Amino acid sequence: MQVFVELALLENFCMDFTLLYCAKLVSKNPAHVARIAFASVLGACFAVAFPLFGLKGVWASAVKIVSGLIICFLSGKFNSFKAYLKLSAVFMAFTFVIGGALIAVFALTGADTESGAGFTLSSVPVGIPLFCALAAVIAARKIAARLKKTDKAEVECKIYFGEKSVSIRGFFDSGNKVSHLGRPVSVIPLTAAMRIVDAECIKDTVKIHTVAGSKKLKIFTADKIEINYGEKANTVKNVKIGISPHGSGVAVLHPDLSED
Repeated sequence: MQVFVELALLENFCMDFTLLYCAKLVSKNPAHVARIAFASVLGACFAVAFPLFGLKGVWASAVKIVSGLIICFLSGKFNSFKAYLKLSAVFMAFTFVIGGALIAVFALTGADTESGAGFTLSSVPVGIPLFCALAAVIAARKIAARLKKTDKAEVECKIYFGEKSVSIRGFFDSGNKVSHLGRPVSVIPLTAAMRIVDAECIKDTVKIHTVAGSKKLKIFTADKIEINYGEKANTVKNVKIGISPHGSGVAVLHPDLSED
């Protein structure tokens, strides 16, 4: 079977990107798409060069597993070793399941394949259509997020920090995707924040993107937040809170804090 290097690189890039992005979604890793693309490029280069190593058996499997762990490390943002293990485990699971499924489909359909030392070549470019399907889904989600109206049903919430607390009305914003170290960030106005924390002493910041451009907000970790839905209440501990430069307003709650 004749294999073109350019096509092999594109196919492996598309497959790695699809698997890594799906692993990012399942593990809720906050990594940017650029990280995933970079790791996918390295993964594609390794996949094309791998047959040249001439490895077989256990050594071939070991090298492939190590390479998978490396691209997982490069593709994600981790605040703990547990977060890295989570993304890696999901990536490996997807790889084994899809790989096994493809081999079964090739065998059943009689597709032209060629087995080598620890790898299989196929005349069917599977990764490219999977990548195109993923790109379509991502684009659809982006468009839907822009078109979806923000649910502005207000709730009562109370934020605790040390021995202080502040009550404020807020709403869940489906467009709020701000996170810090993999944890969702809600935003409260400056006047509310000053009642429980000294904003001048806060060092941590998070970058947000608005129609007016990018800016940084100071953030702190509240002990807990109580969200009152009227008939019931929900308590979330160790919540990241961003401080808006605006003096007044309501809290913009991250959708991940919702019971739904």
